[in-house]
Amino acid sequence: MKKKVKKISSINKKERRLRIIVSDNRNFKERVSFPISLPELIIALLSLIVIIFIASFFLISYTSLKNYIPGCYNKNTEIALYRLNILADSLEREIKQKDQFLQSLKKILNNEDFPDNDYTAGNASVNYDTIKIRTSVEDSLFRAEFENEHIFNLYYSGNKSLSGSIKKESLKDYNFFTPVTGIITSRFDPSNGHFGVDIAAAKDEIIKATLQGTVIFSNWTLATGNVLAIQHPANIISVYKHCSDLLVKEGDVVKAGDPVAMTGDSGYQQTGIHLHFEIWYNGTPVDPEKFILFE
Repeated sequence: MKKKVKKISSINKKERRLRIIVSDNRNFKERVSFPISLPELIIALLSLIVIIFIASFFLISYTSLKNYIPGCYNKNTEIALYRLNILADSLEREIKQKDQFLQSLKKILNNEDFPDNDYTAGNASVNYDTIKIRTSVEDSLFRAEFENEHIFNLYYSGNKSLSGSIKKESLKDYNFFTPVTGIITSRFDPSNGHFGVDIAAAKDEIIKATLQGTVIFSNWTLATGNVLAIQHPANIISVYKHCSDLLVKEGDVVKAGDPVAMTGDSGYQQTGIHLHFEIWYNGTPVDPEKFILFE
């Protein structure tokens, strides 16, 4: 008899269930109730915690809520700060120039003398008639070598001089600005369809225009992501591929060294964060490393 009581009590302990009751606070009348065991309650609480965690992760990752988290990286904010920094430098320089102009105008109106270390006063005492220019034999040989350097160059402009002869012009006559500094991971190889160089750099590094010109293409492509092309003088075109963001649009006029894009890994042909940079001259690709030092 005792064994049966023990068995029944043990079975009752295993099947013991809890009941969650929702009642009215005014009359304590039962509204909702459902039974649940302790393991089921623990599993339900853990499931609720996991669901809340996953929902919070997706909300923060794919919505604008991440902008309100302290220390979270925001690319648009960095671009805006960079542009504001450039604008502040320009305004500061313009204020200094206007202040210097007003000071000079005030001295003129008050009939005051300019200091001796003034730029115009310092150059006024120089007597250029005493300067003699003498040419040496080495200088004449160097001048002749430099002037005949581009005689057999394949790249030339179609302009003619007054005498009717064709005026030669080479890419070496231009001072190319380095678009971004980094490590060359893939060099110029037109035989394999690689018409430029790949420069590995940190993500969102500022890419600068290599020469002054006009933006002729600024858009996204499936293979190479965000692509930028700039038309320069003398039929020179520079191309920037796999950018994370483009800072200029088609038709914009840029100067050498102006920020035009940011490094990234856009496009399915990307092999990591880098800039694919090309230079085309008269419709022919040329090796950028012959004219620009990237490292």
